[in-house]
Amino acid sequence: MDLKEIQNLIKFVANSGVAEVKLEMDDVKVTIKTTLEGTATETTYVQQIPAQPIVQQAVAPQIAAPVPATPATPAAPAAEESKYITIKSPIIGTFYRKPSPDKPVFVEVGSSVGKGDVLCVIEAMKLFNEIESEVSGKIVKILVDDMSPVEFDQPLFLVDPS
Repeated sequence: MDLKEIQNLIKFVANSGVAEVKLEMDDVKVTIKTTLEGTATETTYVQQIPAQPIVQQAVAPQIAAPVPATPATPAAPAAEESKYITIKSPIIGTFYRKPSPDKPVFVEVGSSVGKGDVLCVIEAMKLFNEIESEVSGKIVKILVDDMSPVEFDQPLFLVDPS
């Protein structure tokens, strides 16, 4: 089901006077809720479910044994990163590494920071919130690109406290 078909379905449901319609096809689930008057669409959910061919299901038991061997490789970096402190976003917004476009970035990888130093700003509802370091240490990794949206509790920086 493509976007045009979904839009046409929304228009049809809005004009029909029905309060809610649920449609499930092979790989798509669509739920459309309208106001009682049927004049405006309040909520539309579209969920696409990946199809699993029968061939993959038959092959899966054969490849089940080698699969545990592959996560062992990423476990080493995860164990290495466990000694670092993760600084997370306290709010939802847009992440900026600079105070303004013509200014230098707050911190780079390798920068030493002290507790209370500003690491970045996050814009939320036209307010720029300075995010300060919770610990003293050295910036090991910046986990978010400049001008990217961030979620609450999303990791932003890895800091080596030693």
